[in-house]
Amino acid sequence: MEIRSLGPADMEALEAFLAPRLESSMFLIGNLRAVGLQDHGAPYEGTYVAAYEQGQMVAVVAHYWNRSLVLQAPVHVGPLCKAAAVASGRPVRGFIGPAAQVEQAMAALDVPAANAQLDERETLYGLSLSALRVPEPLARGQVRGRRAGTGDVELVTEWRVAFSLESLGDEDTPRLWDQVRASVRRGVSEGRIWLLEAGGLPVSTSGFNAAIREAVQIGGVWTPPALRGRGYGRAVVAASLLDARAEGVGRAVLFTGLDNLPARRAYAALGFQPLGDYRLVLLRQRA
Repeated sequence: MEIRSLGPADMEALEAFLAPRLESSMFLIGNLRAVGLQDHGAPYEGTYVAAYEQGQMVAVVAHYWNRSLVLQAPVHVGPLCKAAAVASGRPVRGFIGPAAQVEQAMAALDVPAANAQLDERETLYGLSLSALRVPEPLARGQVRGRRAGTGDVELVTEWRVAFSLESLGDEDTPRLWDQVRASVRRGVSEGRIWLLEAGGLPVSTSGFNAAIREAVQIGGVWTPPALRGRGYGRAVVAASLLDARAEGVGRAVLFTGLDNLPARRAYAALGFQPLGDYRLVLLRQRA
């Protein structure tokens, strides 16, 4: 077994390894196609390290600009995580990937459970967009979805900060607001954020945290608490997927917590089917 960092010449081999594992590799494929294998610390960039057996790639881990280790390592996950962290020179902020791999990665890096700001076991879901079930209020025009524009940045920032506080365990700090605002501006410029309107007013938001020509990955679904229970979340997700389907995308994936029963019911109503176990771990940031 050989472990080595990847460079531009490895793009084709990496794509070939990830393609059959698309549903659980969306961050890896999306970031790879967006910026390639360079790593200067800019958004979407990361250091990729792969394991080889008899000259064939069998596992890969990337350590990204946001300090998260993203895993597609059916084997050798521990050595790969250590190698990626050393090669990137960045501290580890989190782990994302198939649940068993995240478990092994945390053990290999000796990360105590108490260090986790968030440790959520998730179900990975997939949907062929030809089978999307459109909620009736959206189909009838009672609500309307649209891509967010520059004039929506502050509203979406406010909602995504609220999402981070409620769902990710973040602290309400100026740094969080700055990070979220920068992410929202980037998402708006890339056409990856949607709003749902009812009566002409925004009532819910969703987005794609990874997008490639074959598939999109849904993230950041949030409805203000006072507006929940009205189907707005599933409608904004459906609106984004209708736009993606119209642009030729064939598949959607997402992951959501095992205990998030409202979200699980909403995604099942849209036609999503469970594919496997996923896990997201965010570590507490040091001051």
